Amino acid sequence: MVNKVLAAFIGIDGLFVSMGAIMLGFSIIVQQTCFNAPTDGNEAARDLLYQKFPFTAGIVNAVFIFVTFVATIPALATNNRSWLKLAAYLVVIDAIFTLGIGVNLWILTLKMKEEFHQIWITQSSDIQDMMQTAFNCCGFFNSSSPAFVTDTTCPSPAAAALMRGCSTPLNSFGNTFVDNIFTAMFGMVGIDTVFIMAIACLLKDRKERERFRYIDEKSGARGTF
Repeated sequence: MVNKVLAAFIGIDGLFVSMGAIMLGFSIIVQQTCFNAPTDGNEAARDLLYQKFPFTAGIVNAVFIFVTFVATIPALATNNRSWLKLAAYLVVIDAIFTLGIGVNLWILTLKMKEEFHQIWITQSSDIQDMMQTAFNCCGFFNSSSPAFVTDTTCPSPAAAALMRGCSTPLNSFGNTFVDNIFTAMFGMVGIDTVFIMAIACLLKDRKERERFRYIDEKSGARGTF
């Protein structure tokens, strides 16, 4: 008969290591591509936000997940509960680490307009032009603060004065974008929590099986006399 507790543990363990693979792949790929020249304003805004992300922390966290997964292998191969306890402690550390990354991204959403203002003033006129075109706006707070870039969206000061500043649409875009990322991070913390519960259940199951085995051995020993 299949041990349902062990089967659930193996399933969640696989989900846990898959989470690490996704985090590692995302962090490495985006970290390498976010400095590429953008082709439109949405891509420019996205990549400029990505440059604020703690990708190094994400890579370290992913490696720690793999280390934790490796610690679960001897726990599955043997009935030694010490490996399970070690894995539980490592998962708790990982959950705190992942939560810290998620909170860091959440804090970014609280100061999104200020972040985009600093980003805006450091960009070339070509990048500003792309974002003005993509978000149908002129300047940042308004057409004169900072001054707009002349393009097809903002062809003259008079036309630009009738357009909204880019701060509002960029703030909305950034909040929605980063919300999805830090929500995913908090979801990973949820997986960590479920994994800790699975480890606790497996520890309890193994402890009970060990107790029953001990009772059976004592009963068998008595039966020989």
